[in-house]
Amino acid sequence: MDALEAKGLLLEGTRKDLLRNEIVLIVPIDSSLQISSFQDLTHANVKHVALGEPTAVPAGQYAKEALTNLGIYDAVNSKAVLAKDVRQVLTYVETGNADAGIVYATDALSSSKVKVVARAPEASHSPVIYPVAAIKSSKNPAAAREFTNFLSGPQARAVFQRYGFTLANP
Repeated sequence: MDALEAKGLLLEGTRKDLLRNEIVLIVPIDSSLQISSFQDLTHANVKHVALGEPTAVPAGQYAKEALTNLGIYDAVNSKAVLAKDVRQVLTYVETGNADAGIVYATDALSSSKVKVVARAPEASHSPVIYPVAAIKSSKNPAAAREFTNFLSGPQARAVFQRYGFTLANP
């Protein structure tokens, strides 16, 4: 969105921060390991931690940032199983191929095979924000503006919340 805005491609006055997500630590639903915090990932009994590839996967970038700020990145990185996207991280944990993983709260909510054991402290990583805007070259700018407004309204909010998102600016 920043790149589009910098190039002047957004319809003026339509950009706003719409949704927020959280970074969470998950384990398989039937895990017998005692993992209840990010610090527990440093324990010897935790062998594999699934993370998105930090250079290519936004959830991996947030995970690296959180782990670094918690002072445990190097210890966890030595156990990392890197994934091509956050869905693959979820699959590694669902199947037990990883003892734990770091994903978005919304992805964790989509699976009955994992449980959230910890939420990354808000101050440990950049905010996970999803902006919305209409594109200036839209064939119907009025409808595009109306749609961005709809996404901030009560009907859309209820759907977003059902899937685990919170409003960026409640």
